Amino acid sequence: MKKLTVRDVDVRGKRVLVRVDFNVPVDTAGMITDDTRIEAAMPTIRYLAGSGAKVVLVSHRGRPKGKVNEKDRLNPVAVRLGEFLGRQVPKLADCIGPEVEAVVNRMQPGDIVLLENVRFHPEEEKNDPVFAQKLAGLADLFVNDAFGAAHRSHASTVGVAAYIPAVAGLLLAQEITVMGQALTRPAKPFFAVLGGAKVADKIGVIENLISKTDSLLIGGGMANTFLFAQGKEVGKSLCEKDKADQARIVLKKAREAGVELLLPVDVVVATEPKVGATAKVVPVDAIPEDQMALDIGPESSRLFAEALAKARTVIWNGPMGAFELPPFDQGTLAIAQAVAAVNGVSIVGGGDSMVAVKKAGLTAKITHVSTGGGASLKFLEGCELPGVAVLQDKVLKGLK
Repeated sequence: MKKLTVRDVDVRGKRVLVRVDFNVPVDTAGMITDDTRIEAAMPTIRYLAGSGAKVVLVSHRGRPKGKVNEKDRLNPVAVRLGEFLGRQVPKLADCIGPEVEAVVNRMQPGDIVLLENVRFHPEEEKNDPVFAQKLAGLADLFVNDAFGAAHRSHASTVGVAAYIPAVAGLLLAQEITVMGQALTRPAKPFFAVLGGAKVADKIGVIENLISKTDSLLIGGGMANTFLFAQGKEVGKSLCEKDKADQARIVLKKAREAGVELLLPVDVVVATEPKVGATAKVVPVDAIPEDQMALDIGPESSRLFAEALAKARTVIWNGPMGAFELPPFDQGTLAIAQAVAAVNGVSIVGGGDSMVAVKKAGLTAKITHVSTGGGASLKFLEGCELPGVAVLQDKVLKGLK
């Protein structure tokens, strides 16, 4: 990790603006259904409060598009934070303004407050400098611990760093370190499992990983495009037929690089993606024209698991099918079990994969479960994340 972290600076008595990722799902009753991202931020929050900092938390939730949306308020988050910390965490009515400033200025070392959803202001996603300066004015130091938003050039992830010193939180540092080592110095063999709906979303990731991995395993809806590119009929399956040429190029590059690229050999099909739908298993070259491939089949699961058993480093990003709709969850759960059984480093790249691992009860058996979906993809693609780039380098020590 080449960036300064909270452990490299003196935070005692300082007002510290901490960008966290509390974009958590909330049900119709206002209850949080998955608090993984809140729990992941606890080490940084506890470290700062325990070191005598005045901790000001800022986050987004949902996509309110610059307007106040009651369902996207952070009230449930404040409640869950209090449960984790064993004390009440005040949630302020806004994230900027005189009332917010007054509360922050009254804070004592060790105090923690939560600002209201930063995306209630349109200036946030525009990275408006005036808005960023108002946020920065609440603090002496900025800590970015929101890996899940680090690929966004927003005021609360990038803009504030122009006005106050900026360092990494413990979670963000862990994310960058673990995944960075996997990409640059992996224990071999190094395998990657990619799933999800579209090739277009991950073509950059695939092309970057071809030069780094020993084997690529591709499932989910995106596998249909590769099967189609090989001349197979895919029925009514999700398939980006306009990306077939790109898929052929990827297949050719993999062959030339000596990288094994595994695709499903059988799939689970049905007439529609629906819970309890009548499903059957067919070979990939026998998908009925009125059916959809909605999961990898048992033979594919076995083939993928046998391959992963050889790995010493594995990265998994994306489900093998419509895993949120039983009976189309079996392939994804099988991959979760195979990744958890890897004798080496296992990394799960956020989003649906994170949910699948948690559903399978295997989180504790994974080396690192990333909290960032889109950010993980951009990182695996080899892109510099704006929210990381603005943080101070370790050579620039001596913050006051």
